[in-house]
Amino acid sequence: MATVDIPDQYGYVVLVAIFSIFMVMWMGIKVGGARKKFNVPYPTMYHKTNDHFNCYQRAHQNTLENYPQFLVLLLLGGLYNPLVSAAGGAVWCCGRVAYAFGYYSGDPKKRSNGFFGYIGQLALLYCGVRFATGLLGWF
Repeated sequence: MATVDIPDQYGYVVLVAIFSIFMVMWMGIKVGGARKKFNVPYPTMYHKTNDHFNCYQRAHQNTLENYPQFLVLLLLGGLYNPLVSAAGGAVWCCGRVAYAFGYYSGDPKKRSNGFFGYIGQLALLYCGVRFATGLLGWF
């Protein structure tokens, strides 16, 4: 049976996870502000005619859709290599912020400003796979 020791530098992974919570909260606050700015009352999720509001909502919603796999990869991959995982997680978070700012412009094409976040996600995927294969004794 394989055992897992928590690496000494795993605290960096935990800090990135905590930072990501603040990032998601910030996006939610931005949606709330957009509700006031564009006069979109609750419980309306998406406005039928105001695409600028929808850009705010979509940026937040898309991040929430991707958030569970981000956390799984961050926390598990960090057990393989905490520094690479923390750096990858930070890049992913910064990419999501750039993605959101692009979307907040009202031009959905500008969301691609955050494309670099996928580099961080690839690092997380690598660390997660290496952790799993290490547990299985494949490498």
